[in-house]
Amino acid sequence: MKKLFKKPTLKGVLHIAALLICGAVLGLNIYSANAGKLVGNQLPMPFGYGAAVVLSGSMEPELSVGDLILVREADVYAVDDVVVFQEGSSLVVHRITDIADGRVTTKGDANNAADEPIELSAVKGRVVLSVPYVGTLVELIKTPVGTLCVAALAIALVEIPRRNEKKKDDEERQKIIDEINRLKEQV
Repeated sequence: MKKLFKKPTLKGVLHIAALLICGAVLGLNIYSANAGKLVGNQLPMPFGYGAAVVLSGSMEPELSVGDLILVREADVYAVDDVVVFQEGSSLVVHRITDIADGRVTTKGDANNAADEPIELSAVKGRVVLSVPYVGTLVELIKTPVGTLCVAALAIALVEIPRRNEKKKDDEERQKIIDEINRLKEQV
């Protein structure tokens, strides 16, 4: 009986994983761009999580420019939590220094003065993870050129193996034709 599916190879699994990553990056870029431009939300939080890149040194030494941060929504915040809030069209990553009457006062660790108090509802979430330097790559990928590069990589990951397989099939087909011609000449 003929098998319907081939056993997956490591190369095939890596190929699919790379395509999934490229697709996720492109999808997130489109989602983020739409959320930011159409709705004004600079930090979309699907499933209660969001990611942002640190763009200033106001939280040095804990967070540096170019760090990628993972932000999680929370029901309750406390003094000393590092949080993200939107101020106009910008995101701010600062530490909570005071909470009173539904308002939060924040301050960057490297800043001399506290920020103006904001409504607690303006806080997007608490920073739960930071990955140094990765944010620089994320910011590059979010540019139009970076997005095109990811799209080109995804296309290459699909097209190059397909062409290699076609070339291999063509070579095998040619060998069969050559063998048929050789046998015809012997008759």
